[in-house]
Amino acid sequence: MVCPTRTPRMADVRPLTAPGLVAAPRPGAGMGLAALLFAAALLLLAAHPALAQEAPLPPTAGSVPLQLAPAAPAGSPLALSASSLGGQSLLIIAAVTLLGLAPGLAVMVTCFPFLVTVLSILRQAIGVQQAPPNMVIVSLSLFLTWFIMEPAFRDAWTHAVQPLLAGQMAPGDALARGAQPFHAFMAHRVDPRTYQSLASLRPDTASIAVGEAAYSTLVPAFMLSEIARAFQIGFLLYLPFLVIDLVVSAVLMSMGMMMVPPAVVAMPFKLAFFVVANGWTLVTGALIRSYTG
Repeated sequence: MVCPTRTPRMADVRPLTAPGLVAAPRPGAGMGLAALLFAAALLLLAAHPALAQEAPLPPTAGSVPLQLAPAAPAGSPLALSASSLGGQSLLIIAAVTLLGLAPGLAVMVTCFPFLVTVLSILRQAIGVQQAPPNMVIVSLSLFLTWFIMEPAFRDAWTHAVQPLLAGQMAPGDALARGAQPFHAFMAHRVDPRTYQSLASLRPDTASIAVGEAAYSTLVPAFMLSEIARAFQIGFLLYLPFLVIDLVVSAVLMSMGMMMVPPAVVAMPFKLAFFVVANGWTLVTGALIRSYTG
């Protein structure tokens, strides 16, 4: 037998708390909060000596001065002022930032964008999409960049980094001196028409020569010039492989093999032609001679 469900009445429902009754605070809650705030203030004063100097606590009669930590003896390595700690922190932040920007600097002011673009176009011209992989292309471009830019790196190290480490040159002067080889390299490689078209967009840079141009104008003009030159070389690299594709397509059409993809048949001939011609050595040698010649 199923028992009927009983619907609760409003009179049976009791409120959880009676109206007008609020839990009274404990007697020690206010004192605990005040002690917590006082401890936090002491920690802040201990962590920042400047705050402790600006807002000293007035001594009372018969009181013992509070010493949060024993003072380091004068001349010891632990006796560091706030300014020296702040300077070291800024140097660490600057070094980490420079390490993060190093790949971007290598792309912007060296021959890396030109080399990696040409090698990527060459891989597409052969018809292989993932051989060699991107990591190999980027690594080869980096080492070729090191080979080409080594005189500039050595000049910057000898005349900027070493005097800075020896304390003979200020950081600002060392940065300006170390950037001079890269400025000369970009000014030598930039296309004059590209630079003029970019400099004419700003009235204050339209009359400045390439050798005296600011980095904000020279770096983008240099990158645009390198990419345009890489596309021109990529067009020349595409031509022999395009001829192989046309010959293979014509042979397959004459044999009635219309369902056979020409790219699949032309791939071994492209690879054999590139290997027999020693293509990698020829291409990389031509790229290097374009900078050193």
